[in-house]
Amino acid sequence: MTNRDSTHTPLTAFAACVTAVVLMTGCSSLKTPATADVAVSRAAVDNAASAGAADLAPDEMRSAREKMRMANQALKDRDYKTARDLADQAQADAKLAQSKANSAKATSAADEINENIRVMREELDRANQQAPKQ
Repeated sequence: MTNRDSTHTPLTAFAACVTAVVLMTGCSSLKTPATADVAVSRAAVDNAASAGAADLAPDEMRSAREKMRMANQALKDRDYKTARDLADQAQADAKLAQSKANSAKATSAADEINENIRVMREELDRANQQAPKQ
């Protein structure tokens, strides 16, 4: 073995180790964010359901739940990119559903307030008509 062979062998071994570590880190880092993305999206779907989106925005909730189901399946299949993409889509659908539900509730509350104002005005008009004129 020459002096030149001995200097290249440790460098080659070191390069191989570094490459292996980088590849393993890259693969494991794909799983962690995908799992986290699915968990965050699941929470968004749950929040939307709690806000009444199932009744007030059923199409969006149905879409969010279906995409969550597919994201969970992709996670089980170790297809982390697809899981992450579907989780992001489910989260967007859930946020839209929650926004629609909140908007519907606000509109309903505003309608109720307007109806109460209308009734009060009618009562004031009747009271003013019945009051003796001086």
